[in-house]
Amino acid sequence: MDCLVIGAGPAGLTAAVYLARFRRTVTVVDGGASRASWIPVSHNLVGFPEGLSGDALLDRLRVQATRYGAVIQPGTVSALSALPEGGFEATVSGASLRVPRVLLATGGLDVEPELPGVRNAVRRGLVRYCPICDAFEVIGQKVALIAFGRCRVKEALLLRGYTADLTVLTLGRAMEMPDDERRTLHEAGIAIDETPVAALSVEGDRIAAWHMQDGTERRYDTIYSALGTRIRSGLALGLGAAADEDGALLVDRHQRTGVDGLYAAGDVVGGLSQVSVASGHAAIAANDINRSLPFPRPERAS
Repeated sequence: MDCLVIGAGPAGLTAAVYLARFRRTVTVVDGGASRASWIPVSHNLVGFPEGLSGDALLDRLRVQATRYGAVIQPGTVSALSALPEGGFEATVSGASLRVPRVLLATGGLDVEPELPGVRNAVRRGLVRYCPICDAFEVIGQKVALIAFGRCRVKEALLLRGYTADLTVLTLGRAMEMPDDERRTLHEAGIAIDETPVAALSVEGDRIAAWHMQDGTERRYDTIYSALGTRIRSGLALGLGAAADEDGALLVDRHQRTGVDGLYAAGDVVGGLSQVSVASGHAAIAANDINRSLPFPRPERAS
């Protein structure tokens, strides 16, 4: 095997397409937890004006990768170590294998608000995580942004460009916000509601009402959550790769970490969390992986 790709989201599968077309033997380990699978329908994917679900995108990428010979293996990588002679040893679902190059495309998981049935609400589009992806669809609506701790002020200001009626909900949690940031939100016409939530009422395809602990109700057309992301970078950190304060891996312009032979692409790397960006990372990484390996055996003309 030339390369082990850990993670079967847009980054991992795009890398597999490139590597397979470079005539490299590549296996993708699919843990079945890609954030892309949570996307109900995206209209932010270039070339799909009618929109495409995350699952449909992943299905297309799997078909494309396997068509060129990539192997997609369900399972998890529980351990990854560097070998003294170069390359890596990985434990994949209990089995050990050795490989010269590894691409980490494990992404991250959005921190979910503590609300009943939130995962189902996300899959149905009742709670959203990415205003860059879909705020265009909520123009002029009454919108709430769940945020506490380190408030995502930039995310709130981004949403403010689409609606004049925006409230930051803290769900009763403390807001760690300097006075100047709180003033920025106030001057932008963004309200902050720190009342705890007791329950939600769901009707059809929308959250009908937020029932607060003080007995009042709030009603919004669309809910966003901005509580951060848990970056799944532990395998790389265990090898000594560097990361930022959020755990996102630091890479060079070829998507190389500081560990020789270890690459990273997609949401596990710091930067804009977008399918198009993840695919770009993967293309860059796959090209450098191919360049770094000996030439594959050429085919003879028939």
